[in-house]
Amino acid sequence: MNYKSFDKKVAIVTGAGQGIGFEICRQLAKEGAAVILNDLDADLSESAAKKIRAEDGNCISLAGDSCDLDFIQSMVDLAVRQFGKLDIVIANAGITLFGDFLTYSPEAFNRVLNVNMGGTFFLTQAAAKQMKQQADGGSILFTSSITGRQAHKDLAAYAMTKAALDMLARNLVIELSAYKIKVNTIAPGATITERTTNDPDYETVWSKLTPMGRPGTTTDVANAALFLVSDKAKQITGQCLVIDGGWSCISPSPF
Repeated sequence: MNYKSFDKKVAIVTGAGQGIGFEICRQLAKEGAAVILNDLDADLSESAAKKIRAEDGNCISLAGDSCDLDFIQSMVDLAVRQFGKLDIVIANAGITLFGDFLTYSPEAFNRVLNVNMGGTFFLTQAAAKQMKQQADGGSILFTSSITGRQAHKDLAAYAMTKAALDMLARNLVIELSAYKIKVNTIAPGATITERTTNDPDYETVWSKLTPMGRPGTTTDVANAALFLVSDKAKQITGQCLVIDGGWSCISPSPF
């Protein structure tokens, strides 16, 4: 029998209809986890889950707003009702609203904060309460961004939220380690996804700017994510793993 590193584990992944979140779900399911795949877009969420099930993965689609408090609790409740527990949460959902700092609107600002910070904070809170009750710990992972560490034009609000996630993970070491819950962050750099391929110059530009000679792939990011939520990383908590091909070491601007 082939050993699967996430056999009998139960995971929730938000913002997973495509891109990085989808690949994380796919890899978790491939390695034996039961996965609840969330996306705001119901059609996208179900289509993604069907693709994973077609590969013999155990995956349930649950569409909804990942920063809505009632919906957050429903995700945790579904995991427990369907699979009996919750082991892993990956708070991947986030939005990017570009805008010049001097004219950035309160509406855009509040939306970015609510999704990127509020959704992550309260999903973690709900998940941690469940993990505490289970008494055997758990693993929580935030998707930050290299933009939370290096300045990018027209992304002040977004960058602020991503930097905040790094600090939230560090602070939760104090709050959650006693319950054997580890909390870490990944910070992807330029990554080829459905969204970035809309820019025909994206791969060419970032291949020139990235020391490793290419932008990342969703598989690159998923590999890092799975390591941090796995039993191989039991002693790692409060840390941020940057996946950017070395770009942040030299930081040439794409603008």
